[in-house]
Amino acid sequence: MEWIAAKKGFDEALARNGDPRPSYDDLVRTLEGFDPEEIARREQLQQVSLVNQGITFTVYGRDEGVERVFPFDFVPRVITAQEWRGVEAGLTQRLEAINLFLADLYSDQKCLRDGVIPHDLVFERGDFRRELIGTRPRHGIYTHIVGTDLLRGDEGEFLVLEDNCRCPSGVSYVLENRNLLSRVFPELFSQYGVRAVDQYPQLLLETLKFTAPRGRENPTVAVLTPGVYNSAYFEHSFLAREMGVPLVEGRDLIVEDDQVFMRTTRGKQRVDVIYRRIDDEYIDPVVFDPSSMLGVPGLIHAWQAGNVTLANAPGAGVADDKAIYPWVPDLVKYYLDEEILLPQIKTYVGRRPDEAKYIREHLSELVVKLAGGAGGYGMLVGPTASSSEIEEFSKAFDDSPEAYIAQPLVEFSSHPTYFDGKFQPRRVDLRPFALCGDGIRVLPGGLTRVALEEGSYVVNSSQGGGSKDTWVLAEQREADVVEGSAS
Repeated sequence: MEWIAAKKGFDEALARNGDPRPSYDDLVRTLEGFDPEEIARREQLQQVSLVNQGITFTVYGRDEGVERVFPFDFVPRVITAQEWRGVEAGLTQRLEAINLFLADLYSDQKCLRDGVIPHDLVFERGDFRRELIGTRPRHGIYTHIVGTDLLRGDEGEFLVLEDNCRCPSGVSYVLENRNLLSRVFPELFSQYGVRAVDQYPQLLLETLKFTAPRGRENPTVAVLTPGVYNSAYFEHSFLAREMGVPLVEGRDLIVEDDQVFMRTTRGKQRVDVIYRRIDDEYIDPVVFDPSSMLGVPGLIHAWQAGNVTLANAPGAGVADDKAIYPWVPDLVKYYLDEEILLPQIKTYVGRRPDEAKYIREHLSELVVKLAGGAGGYGMLVGPTASSSEIEEFSKAFDDSPEAYIAQPLVEFSSHPTYFDGKFQPRRVDLRPFALCGDGIRVLPGGLTRVALEEGSYVVNSSQGGGSKDTWVLAEQREADVVEGSAS
C-alpha cells in the first residue's frame, strides 16, 4: 500500500526521502502486512464498536445532524520518550505559572502593579470575575485540569497554540481510542512499549479528593453536567462512571447554610468536591446569569465559604483567554524566574492600534481568532479563505478589533491517515492533559486531533475533525525499537 509523505510542514512518520522515521519503522511494516480487504473489515468493526459504545460528539451547523460518531483513524501517532520529557517539563512549568498568576490576580494583583501585564487587558476580559477577588481555593489551586493544545513546527519542535483552563474536554476519547485500537488492531502494539493511559480516572479522582475542604476525610465527589444535550455529555458520563462518582445536573443539588447537598433516594447527601463541566456564567444564577437553569443557586457563596471545592475554579478561564496568551512567557519569568520551555507562536493583539492595523492589512496571511472564542468558531484562516470570506470577516474585525488576536499560519505537522487504500497526510495537533493537585501530573499521551478533509487546518471535533490514538514510548522499549531499526 502507498504511503504519501506531506509536501508541507513536518511529517510525523516519514522522513524527507519518504522512508519511515525510526520510531515508525515497525509500525509501517506491520500495517503493510494487511491487505485492503482486511483493513476494511477491521474498520467496519471499529465503526460498530464506536456506535455501540455511544462514543459521540455534537457537531453544530452540519447538514447530517447534530450528534455523530466521533471519527477515529487507526494509524497511531508515536511520540518518543525523549520528546515527551520536553513536553512534560514544559507543561508542568506552564501550569505552575498559570496557577500562580490566577492566585495573584484574585488577591494582591502584584503582576498588574509591577506592569508585567496591562491592567486594562485583564479587566476587559469577560472571564475575569471581579466578584471572586479575595477568594482563595484550597491549596491555592485555581485550575486543576488543563488541556494545552500543541502544534509541531517545521523542524518537529512542539509549540503551544493555546491553553484550556476552564472545562477542557477530550480526555475520554484518549482512553477510548486506546481501548478501541487495542481491540481492533492488537498487532500494532506487538513491537512497541507504549505507556498506559488508563490510570487517568484514578489520577483525576485523587486530584479532586486532594482539594476537598479541610476536615473531609472521605470526601464525596460529583461531576456536574449541563445535561444530555451538551456536546461533551459522553465525556461527562464516561468520567463519572470511571471514577465511580455521581453524575449530577444543577437540579440535583441544593445549597443550605452554605453547604452543598445532593438529592438522593436516601435523602440529602453532602457533596464536598464538584468537577464542574458548566461554564462560569451558568453555574450560579445568584452571582452570574440570573436566567440560568443549569446551575445551583448559592453555589458560589458555598465555595467562597470554603465548604465545597469547584474544579476548575470559577474565574480560571481568564488564564486561557487568547489575549492573555502573548504574556505567558513574561508570567513564567515573573513568577518562576525561568525562561519558558515550550515556545509559543508570534501573536498580534487587536487591542493595540499598531497591531490592529497590521492585522487588518494582512488578513489574507494570518489566522485571526476571537480572543474569548473556542471550538474553531469565529475564526478566519486567511491563507485558505476566499476573498468574500475575508471581506466579510474584515467588517466584524473593524467593529471590535480589541476582541481579536492574530497569528501567522503555522504549517501543522502531518500524520499518515488511511483513506481509499492509501496512507495520506492529514494535519494534526495534540492536546495533552495535566492534573494539578498534590503535585502536577501529565498524562503520557493526549488527544491527537486530525483534520479529516484534505488541505484543512481545522482539527476541532466540533468542526468535524477526528482523532487518533497517541503513543508515548517507554524509555527502554524506545531504545530497543530505534536500535532494531538501525541494525
